[in-house]
Amino acid sequence: MKLPPVSICPFCKGKHELPIPKHCKVFLQRGTDRKLNQKFSKDFSGPSTSVFVGRYGYPNVNIGPSGVLDHELAGSIDNPSEWITMDYTNVIEMRSFLLRSKTSQGIYSKERVVQDSQLLSMASKPTEVEMNFRKKPNFNLSFSNVIQPMGPTAELEKLSLTENPKIARKVDYIVSDELKASDQAGNLYEEGLDIYKITSILSSGTLGLKQKLVPTRWSITATDDIVAKNLLPEVRCFKSLDTFKVFEAEHFDNHFVIVLAPGKWEFENFEAWAPGSNWEAYTDSLVIEEYEPHEGRTKYAEKQAGGYYAARLPAVEYLHSIRKQARVLSFREISEGYSVPLGVWVVRETVRQAFKKKPLEFSTMEEVLKYAESRLKVPMQVYKKKSALLQQRRLVDFS
Repeated sequence: MKLPPVSICPFCKGKHELPIPKHCKVFLQRGTDRKLNQKFSKDFSGPSTSVFVGRYGYPNVNIGPSGVLDHELAGSIDNPSEWITMDYTNVIEMRSFLLRSKTSQGIYSKERVVQDSQLLSMASKPTEVEMNFRKKPNFNLSFSNVIQPMGPTAELEKLSLTENPKIARKVDYIVSDELKASDQAGNLYEEGLDIYKITSILSSGTLGLKQKLVPTRWSITATDDIVAKNLLPEVRCFKSLDTFKVFEAEHFDNHFVIVLAPGKWEFENFEAWAPGSNWEAYTDSLVIEEYEPHEGRTKYAEKQAGGYYAARLPAVEYLHSIRKQARVLSFREISEGYSVPLGVWVVRETVRQAFKKKPLEFSTMEEVLKYAESRLKVPMQVYKKKSALLQQRRLVDFS
């Protein structure tokens, strides 16, 4: 899906072109622009928490480490797993303090700036850096349906690490192995590394036999896909769930109802955009469906893109944790309040939150769908017409 030309500003509720301009009155009243302008300089000294790789111009891409303009935010500004309890506008405001540096490099570049960026991506804690820019950073807020909100940008002239990055021994050991990027990413996950850290490491060109830079937008979805695919062979060997379970969670006007039904692994994901919510007018229809059979997908989920893989991963993680397999139906309904996107982390973390709650249990699929319909805004009949999974009739659904 392409980004529309305008959306509703979450601060003043007025229509603005994206990214939200600095003249938004409510944003000005919050004083964020003033705080940022005081910190803007051609030189930056402070903590760096991650590395960003752009996709435009590929195979020549912009790469650069982040810089945290408010040092008190260093522990949380790049950790989406901590944002799920925050207010919608507070997430956006916090991310405006993350300065993104950029310099153009080929995807196979071994320049010093790339090597230093790779070290920063592997660090277990924020690393102190100095960055010199060609000009003072430009104020802007940019949004994506995949990537977290991005703040000011500046063209990088020189990067210096002012302390040695603290890299865990297990991370250093895994990335030193001559393996495919997917195998290394899977090994990092098995060692307990955070999914967001793996994404940054993959993006920085640290993994794989060719060690090439991967645009952050692509690495987010790739990491979700790699980890799920590494877990699924075991999940497919587990015994089937013996009851119907329904999980539910809502954050940032994204409401999820997730159904686990007895049977072999299958996954179906629905996205329904309410009128007035972000991009609804730019989709072919209100409800978008993607389906995965037991043996897995053979094509990329183009209709839902990163949202599909971000919803599938927590479902696979949960089934793997309880050592069961099941048919999974995931319903996502996006309301008007979700006026600008925050990235697919909203999907991933909200679904994870749903699986942490105690589920409701039912005896038949009919009971499940009746309950689900009471919790959803779109009539169940609309979902049934688009569903591959619900059109299959099984004895277990009626027992």
